[in-house]
Amino acid sequence: MKRVRVIPERWIVATMFLLTLTLSLGSIVAGSQPMQVVLDGRSHGRVFDGLGAASAGASSRLLIDYPEPQRSQILDYLFKPGYGAALQRLKVEIGADVNSTDGSEPSHMRSASDHDSTRGYEWWLMAEAHKRNPQIILEILPWGAPGWVYSDSDRSASTGKPTLYTPKMAGYLTDFIKTAKRDYGLDIGYVGPWNEKVHNIAFIKELHRRLDAERLATKIVCCDEYPGQGAGQWSIADEMLKDPELGGAIAAIGGHYPLIDGKITTTEAARKTGKPLWSSEDQPNGGGGPFLSRDWAIGGRILAHLYNKNYLEGSLTATEIWSPITSYYDNLAAPNSGLVYANTPWSGHYNVQGTIWATAHTTQFAQPGWKYLDSASGTLPETGSYVSLRSPDSANWSVVLETIGAKSAQTVSFGLVGGLHAKVVHVWETNHSRTFEHVADVIAVKGGFEYTFDPDSLYSLTTTTGQGKGNAQPPPAFPFPLPYTDNFDTTSLGHSPKYLSDQDGAFEVHPCTGRAGRCLEQVISTIPVPWGPLPDPFTLAGDAGWTDYSVAADVHFLSDAQATVMGRIDSSDVFKDGHARWPGGYVLRLKPDGAWELLSAQYKKPVATLASGFVKIDRNQWHHLELRFHGKNIEASLDGRTLASVEDDTHSHGMFALGTEWNRVEFDDLQVRP
Repeated sequence: MKRVRVIPERWIVATMFLLTLTLSLGSIVAGSQPMQVVLDGRSHGRVFDGLGAASAGASSRLLIDYPEPQRSQILDYLFKPGYGAALQRLKVEIGADVNSTDGSEPSHMRSASDHDSTRGYEWWLMAEAHKRNPQIILEILPWGAPGWVYSDSDRSASTGKPTLYTPKMAGYLTDFIKTAKRDYGLDIGYVGPWNEKVHNIAFIKELHRRLDAERLATKIVCCDEYPGQGAGQWSIADEMLKDPELGGAIAAIGGHYPLIDGKITTTEAARKTGKPLWSSEDQPNGGGGPFLSRDWAIGGRILAHLYNKNYLEGSLTATEIWSPITSYYDNLAAPNSGLVYANTPWSGHYNVQGTIWATAHTTQFAQPGWKYLDSASGTLPETGSYVSLRSPDSANWSVVLETIGAKSAQTVSFGLVGGLHAKVVHVWETNHSRTFEHVADVIAVKGGFEYTFDPDSLYSLTTTTGQGKGNAQPPPAFPFPLPYTDNFDTTSLGHSPKYLSDQDGAFEVHPCTGRAGRCLEQVISTIPVPWGPLPDPFTLAGDAGWTDYSVAADVHFLSDAQATVMGRIDSSDVFKDGHARWPGGYVLRLKPDGAWELLSAQYKKPVATLASGFVKIDRNQWHHLELRFHGKNIEASLDGRTLASVEDDTHSHGMFALGTEWNRVEFDDLQVRP
């Protein structure tokens, strides 16, 4: 039970004097009396812009393959108000058919005349989020771009590499915004120039002019830079203060992972701009470090502290987590980034993690447009922090308070002045033994109340109602099905088959050439403007634990590009070696002239050729490629004839993939068997 005490009105007046001193005074008297906090509706503070997440880097790829009702349950936990995380913002990648962390997302505009908004899953995800929360703030940001947006004359002056900072790219971005409205009825609130690249002032101004010319209400958030890039991730603020035109073009300043070495990196120049300041990509990882568990014990506790810290130390009024959901395979880069863990759609299983409820402690108690109360936001005497917010009309208020790391209970006395009132204060709590529980209703008498807070906990105190905790439960998980076969005839034309995750390029189903039915085709023949590492196009699936199995597919050459079948892929993290053409595993590649190779690929090590040769083939006919694994034995065959049988123990287990180069190749009758 909690100890509750009525606070005399005379105490509130006296406390107003105390608040003109420093918060350290509270720690001096903490041992003898409760800390005193006055919520004053007249207090200065920035406007709260919401908590959200960034669906990018193919992080949501497998979600669309989930069966119902599990898919809708996951979406409810992410976006439905009063149910789970209740995300207030959603940023999505503008796909470009190029790897952007855990795969490639398809472009809606592969040439200047091509328009197809049915590709991929980000349009669908935005629509589903908006369906659940019509007030959600939508943002878009490119990682890469189709090759047509630049020419040789557009290459970066500093690096000589292809750049997105071209007039064609400004048109590409505005086209996405107009398409979202035309095809899905979605209003895009904000657009960024280029993810984690040094900003270009001329392009920002060009994009702003294009948005104005198209009469679009979408605003620019800039510049989504990573710490250490260029002159610094907040250096755009210094430019804005010197250049009124630039300052007028940018509506908000966003930086990625602003917590470095325990400190938020926001500069005074950024504050002086008067613009909203956002952590436009963040993680509960202590600032750019390794990705951690998202349960309450680790990720949830870190995130509970981070949300408050971002405002208290950085004046950051919005925080966006990458990513909303872990819907990509575990052997890809940065596993377990999402608030929900859901990457086994064949089983329907998902895991609602502690970071969902750490987020809900803010999103279910304050809405974008509310105002922070700076005089009632700060740190606790032992350890912990608190932020207070009020609604625009001061009819409601909330306090989000965390005691993460505290070893003993702390009592705080609250007073209400400046138009703020309460008859009943609702108290919600999360810690190691409670998950988003409504634990108390405190009666406020004569404008005050007192509450004792458990150590290592997260609280929301509020006058609002309507909060809730979803109760949908997933089925148990089970491994990727084996045997697994797909002739692609049931997949919609122009779309990707279930479970296959493109890592570069775009593998889509189209009518077969030279045979009846539908086939899987890699369709990108012009290399896009890359964001990061650029492996050869491949698409993968399966189970990281598979050991002895065969993977086979029919292949048909539509260009001079090779066809590859891969198995025992034990690592597909493109950041381990940005120059690798293939993931870590065994690769059987066949060229249209009949040359073939069996390779062992490992990141940061030379590719080993296990066998090679030449066979006479008709490039215009279909051919059957197969890899078989049994212990150390790896066998490669073509059209039922053994090409090589070798002994190698470099890769003992892993997934399978189909691949090619940056040109067109068809695949059919995929078969994976034990």
